[in-house]
Amino acid sequence: MTSQTLELDHAQLESLDREALISIILKLQQVVDEQAAMIQSLRDQLAKNSRNSGKPPSSDGLKKPRTRNLRQKSGRRSGGQKGHQGHTLKMVEQPDHIQVHEAATCPCCSADLQSIAPCGHQKRQVFDIPPVKVEVTEHQAEIKVCPTCGKQVKATFPPEVTQPVQYGPWIKAQASYLNNYQLIPWARTCELLGDFYGHTPAEALVLDANAVVVERIAPSLEAIEHQLIAADVAHFDESGLRVEGQLHWLHVASTDLLTFYGVDPKRGQEGMRAIGILPLFAGRAVHDHWKSYFTFDNCSHALCNAHHLRELVYVVEQYEQPWAEEMIQLLLDIKTAVEAVPTEQIALSPEQITVFEQRYAEQIAQGLEANPPPANPPPKKRGRKKQSPPKNLLDRLQHHQSQVLAFMYDLRVPFDNNLAERDVRIRNSVLNLNNRISKLAKTASPWENCAKSPQSGEVE
Repeated sequence: MTSQTLELDHAQLESLDREALISIILKLQQVVDEQAAMIQSLRDQLAKNSRNSGKPPSSDGLKKPRTRNLRQKSGRRSGGQKGHQGHTLKMVEQPDHIQVHEAATCPCCSADLQSIAPCGHQKRQVFDIPPVKVEVTEHQAEIKVCPTCGKQVKATFPPEVTQPVQYGPWIKAQASYLNNYQLIPWARTCELLGDFYGHTPAEALVLDANAVVVERIAPSLEAIEHQLIAADVAHFDESGLRVEGQLHWLHVASTDLLTFYGVDPKRGQEGMRAIGILPLFAGRAVHDHWKSYFTFDNCSHALCNAHHLRELVYVVEQYEQPWAEEMIQLLLDIKTAVEAVPTEQIALSPEQITVFEQRYAEQIAQGLEANPPPANPPPKKRGRKKQSPPKNLLDRLQHHQSQVLAFMYDLRVPFDNNLAERDVRIRNSVLNLNNRISKLAKTASPWENCAKSPQSGEVE
């Protein structure tokens, strides 16, 4: 529509014939529709936050969003539950030191008790760390003159002793651990070692320690990769990060016991193939709905329902559509039913599955009725028809029902992909710190892959 059309006054409009008026009305209607779609799109963007979309919590800023909490109350009191194995300090039979505190006088009559033999002792033990400092070990290689040939012979130093003055493996291990896993920057790592041990090393110690770890953990990395490829269920995720100022992607594959990290310039299929696990993985891959994952047909798939719950909350809050509320409740009901299954049972009963599938189909049908397909775009516009967020979500829930409900069909599959997302979160923090180091020295990070402790799920 031209500016001339918009400037027509009442008299000019009266002079137009019917066809011209209809043409103007249709053009105005097109402008209104385009503006309404633009306004809705802007509203959608403003309404999204970390609790109703896939946006990270860091994007929320200082003012955290208020939205519904989907966590279900367990009905149990806070604190340790009945039967919980508590953890507390226990007395040892052979303490390192014993301090005897004498009862010198009687508090009742002030009698002198120093010469009286004790009839017993009440014990209390204090666990603490003694003052520590860096120990210096001097290695001396003997030099002798051979009586037979007269040549001077010098003894060999241990292979790890290569410099006249150097740091040993224990302090290097602590420096690398503090810097990488505990996320302490290299300058503060050196400061901490100085505060603890009275000897502040140079920052190059951290770089050297990281390089040594990179070299020596190679066999462990290969073992982690092979075990992940052979796993029945594994989690996958990816996240952007900066490597020397350029956007790269951190790819993660993990189970409860193992985590594998890889960095590649590509996010999608090309990057996933470069990491090397997904192309060989034949189990169940748990991930978000990023399309690149579905290009790997050598494995089955399961979608993260934490993502679906957040998007459904968004549809409820922004579009006020009842089907989304019912779908939230359905997914939570299935989750509750799965968690209630006895350990000896491997699946829900066929009756339960049938009921849940029927409810799922009903909610999809209601959603599609409330969100019909968009009208055909004008002939000049190319590409896929633009759909509303509720319609996009419905299409995914409908076309990927088996992947959405995989946790219902196979009880080994978790409800969400939070495991991989947590691994990405802590790893991203580590890499963001180490990127500062890599700008000074081209040293790779030692924590490219980590094995988790079976007891705690933490990194060893």
